[in-house]
Amino acid sequence: MNDLELAFVLVKSRIGHEMEVMSEILKITGVKEVMGTYGQYDIFVKVQAQTRSEVARIITKEIRAIRNVVSTTTLPVIPGKDDK
Repeated sequence: MNDLELAFVLVKSRIGHEMEVMSEILKITGVKEVMGTYGQYDIFVKVQAQTRSEVARIITKEIRAIRNVVSTTTLPVIPGKDDK
C-alpha cells in the first residue's frame, strides 16, 4: 500500500466568515478534517493525497481560492516509520 502525503494547513479568514470558509473547505476532496481554532489562525485543516504535488494543488488552487480566505500556512508532515 502506498503511503499518502499529509499536510496541516493553518487558515486565516475574514472576521465573521469562519463558518462559511470551513463549510467550503469541507467540500474539497483530500480534506480529511477541519476545525475552528482560537488565536492567530481561525481554521486548522488536515489534507491528505497520493502525492506531495496533489497536496500542494489542493492548498494553492482550492483552499486559497475560497472567498474570505485571507492567508494560509502549510505544515507538511515529514514521512517516517511512526506515521499512521
